[in-house]
Amino acid sequence: MPESDPYAPVRSLLDRREPGPVRRVQVIGFDGTDTLVRLLDTEGDNAEVGRIPRHEASMRRHISHPSEIFEVGREMEAEEIGRRRGEQLSLSARACENQELRSFLTGIRPGQVVSGTVSGVHDFGVFVRLDGEPAGVLTGFVRVPDLSWSWIDHPSQAVEPGQRITAEVITSETRKGQVTISLKALQDNPFADFASRIGQVLDGTITKIVPFGVFVQVAPGVEGLLHVSELTDEPVESPAFLVREGALIRVRVAEVDTRLGRVGLRAVADAADAADV
Repeated sequence: MPESDPYAPVRSLLDRREPGPVRRVQVIGFDGTDTLVRLLDTEGDNAEVGRIPRHEASMRRHISHPSEIFEVGREMEAEEIGRRRGEQLSLSARACENQELRSFLTGIRPGQVVSGTVSGVHDFGVFVRLDGEPAGVLTGFVRVPDLSWSWIDHPSQAVEPGQRITAEVITSETRKGQVTISLKALQDNPFADFASRIGQVLDGTITKIVPFGVFVQVAPGVEGLLHVSELTDEPVESPAFLVREGALIRVRVAEVDTRLGRVGLRAVADAADAADV
């Protein structure tokens, strides 16, 4: 595993989704599609009224109005979301709807290593049935960029249904009932060592042609982008008119982003330009 943490900026944002305090509330009415509740740990003239937005009422789908699941006078637990200045406290009932699920999710922390079985592979990511999760729920999810350091056209190139995987937790969200995990976080970062090659001229293989340029493999597990403007000064409908996949090309390494796993390349025009500096 790389020494640096490529997910640090992501974690700082996702920390905002950490579970909030749980409050005991009582339903007192409805405001449109929001549910109004009284916080039972406040009393008398100081009794505070909170609000459960419609989308935070339940994990169940196809609910047109919260009165379908809540009745006035009902007592329940809800998780604090926060408040804007001068507004009522917002809470999430869905975060406390399934206590077994909540207990599982709050027991998982960012950075923890978990295992599970791939349940579904889709264009937008991969669902994983995590070991120990409650029956009847599916909590694990891997976003496409978190599958591999290598470029992939589809998640099916990285995993398949039924495959056992081990991954690192990015965040565990009680309100979504989901654990976002990363396979890439447990893989060696091939871009970390490659950063020392900035400025070098390398021979690479064109692996993919896209409208804005071409991807070139310049080292095992490392592909860089050569923008179409590096190939020609003239307008062109597609770089495919200039180069072909599988062809060798000489490039200079211009920049390396080790955190995001991105390499910027420049074209080498002549022998003088190819001089290694």
